[in-house]
Amino acid sequence: MRFEFATSARIIFGQGSIREVPALASSLGKTVLLLTGSNPERASALITGLQESGIAVILFQVSEEPTTEIVIEGAGIAGRNRCDLVIGMGGGSVIDAGKAIAALITNRGDLFDYLEIIGKAQLVTNLPAPYIAIPTTAGTGTEVTKNAVIISREHKVKVSMRSEMMLPKVVVVDPELTCSLPPDVTAHTGLDALTQLIEAFVSKKANPLTDSLCREGLRRAAGSLRRAYDEGNNVNARYDMCVASLFSGLALANAGLGAVHGFAAPIGGSFRAPHGLVCARLLPPAMESNMLALKERFPSSPALERYNDIARILTNNNYASSFDAIEWVKDLCSYFRIPTLSSIGMSSDDIPEVVQRAAKASSMKGNPVELTEAELSTILKKALL
Repeated sequence: MRFEFATSARIIFGQGSIREVPALASSLGKTVLLLTGSNPERASALITGLQESGIAVILFQVSEEPTTEIVIEGAGIAGRNRCDLVIGMGGGSVIDAGKAIAALITNRGDLFDYLEIIGKAQLVTNLPAPYIAIPTTAGTGTEVTKNAVIISREHKVKVSMRSEMMLPKVVVVDPELTCSLPPDVTAHTGLDALTQLIEAFVSKKANPLTDSLCREGLRRAAGSLRRAYDEGNNVNARYDMCVASLFSGLALANAGLGAVHGFAAPIGGSFRAPHGLVCARLLPPAMESNMLALKERFPSSPALERYNDIARILTNNNYASSFDAIEWVKDLCSYFRIPTLSSIGMSSDDIPEVVQRAAKASSMKGNPVELTEAELSTILKKALL
């Protein structure tokens, strides 16, 4: 098997590692565009440290999933202030927006020149401005992926700006930053990481290196996600979930994803709902449809045994089989009170359009089996209930 593995140039992981950022930043630029989430006060200590290191700080708040308008606005602010460094401190939305803005600082044209599906999908030709990614949630793993996921409300879809050059120059993962997450955010982001680990593990493009990351990530998520939800200040649980999130990002960036994320792109573009909530509700029916389709059409597929492996890891039972994994995920979603997709405004009338859009999504390419239109529709019907 031939495979490649690409990731960020440097990853710093550990409690208190946020305090290393000002020294790192001082060697990369003089004026930083600092992206934060809905609570900029969380970055106050970082801002002070940057300023004491002689770095001018321009703040830009990303309080929702990044839209084309948000990215264009941020790139404009960075250009007018001659920012030569970008730092994203926040959840996946903040970090994705930062990746796109860092690339637009040094590359000519506008955002739509580089967007897939709805744009020209041009290549990023110049190295982006140096980018430091600091995740404050444990879920997306986007700090180690090469694409920025951006919503186009006009086109009702999530699309990517993608290039290996967009991998952050430095990633700083500090588990302490996740201890203040409320339970619902812990659940949604954690279930996103779990979904990514499962999908990358059964992907057509999985390889021995991503396999090892998925196994370890699944083990940690299975043992710590409920504890992180129940005990927000449990440092050990938060540590494990940060490892699981990071490993999910490393795995998906190199092995791809599957049907759940194929659906999440058009659903996220049309309905306002946390990405992890959408993934969690889709995961059990997508796993079931994949297993049934594989058993019917490709009974010798290695993905079937991988689903058995997933079940054994999640349940900590060496005798568990693939459908036990589905029940385990269902129980977890019930424990976290994950609502159905109908609660976000989606109905059966939306199914045909969502299926058509999902079939074209890049994430579908990694699904272990090509699902029929009827099978895809079944997944959505079950997720609505």
